[in-house]
Amino acid sequence: MSSAGVLILFAIVGVVICARCRVSTGAVVFSLVALVLFVATPAGRGLPDAIASFVSTVDDSATPALTHGAEADG
Repeated sequence: MSSAGVLILFAIVGVVICARCRVSTGAVVFSLVALVLFVATPAGRGLPDAIASFVSTVDDSATPALTHGAEADG
């Protein structure tokens, strides 16, 4: 897995090149490849859990505010 860093670097360079040439589809594809490669490394293994925890916290915080008006009307 030592070459994952080089692959991520090439993917980021691909994103920059595609963005400068205004090829949005290529930039998105290279971004997704870089993200998948990053999550496959030991440093990025916790990323999906961190995102899930963040979204859960936001959902728990927003639910009372969003349902408060519905309970008062009903």
